[in-house]
Amino acid sequence: MQNKSKGILYMIISALAFTFMGVAVRLSGDIPIFEKVFFRNFVSFFIALYIIYKSKGTIFGKKKNRMLLNIRSFLGLSGVILNFYAIGKLPLADSNMLNKLSPFFVTLFAYFFLKEKLTKVQIFSLFSAFIASLLVIKPEFSMNMLPGLAGLLSAITAGAAYTVIRSLSKDEEPSTIVFYFSFISIIVMFPLMLMNFIVPTPVQLFWLLGTGFFASIGQFMVTMAYKYAPAGEVSVYNYSSIVFSIVVGYIIWAEIPDFYSLLGGGLIILIAFILFYFNKNSK
Repeated sequence: MQNKSKGILYMIISALAFTFMGVAVRLSGDIPIFEKVFFRNFVSFFIALYIIYKSKGTIFGKKKNRMLLNIRSFLGLSGVILNFYAIGKLPLADSNMLNKLSPFFVTLFAYFFLKEKLTKVQIFSLFSAFIASLLVIKPEFSMNMLPGLAGLLSAITAGAAYTVIRSLSKDEEPSTIVFYFSFISIIVMFPLMLMNFIVPTPVQLFWLLGTGFFASIGQFMVTMAYKYAPAGEVSVYNYSSIVFSIVVGYIIWAEIPDFYSLLGGGLIILIAFILFYFNKNSK
């Protein structure tokens, strides 16, 4: 198998793993959201620690990068909390569609903070992504739109976190960045979790650990995908998770996205492919 084919395969597996992470969040039941987020990062913490141990890497990174590592951690943690809330309140496909808007916000934040150029095609994609988010959220100016707004905010905070990661990746290993994020997350989540702790049943504990397991598999597979092929050639396949979430949501909960959600999801995928071919041709 060629390296590009391996990269595509790993990216698709990553998309499937993150879809099942959403399934695990839903199947863990009435467990409070802070408890779910704690277990998600608790598992990732030990996996990242093992990778650092095997590779003889650094745990807390370089001193000059601590501020950025903290900013990335709190942005990422906010994104996870908002995403888990959206997953619990929205159809699985809708929450996934909104979460997949994060790359478009990376483009926007990279323009403002990393001084990267913004092309006409990228400006068009940002405007189209905003329209797609409205189709999924379906604003009605009531409490019913809060989960949709949470899903959109999760994409914004995740986009900001990924922008910081792009800056950090010049000096820090991915395992260090993941470990630091997991470390900060479990420290912050532990006291919040204890305020409303519910002892999980064995089945709930299984799914709570599953959230961390599938999230870690997803992150590891993304890393492997970028190892075998450039990001510009394989990142578009990450949007296959929208299709996976539609299928899985229908099989498990008989969820069928409405016309506007399907239109919004289709628009997000279309924009991703337009950017993919534009970036490929520009190179």
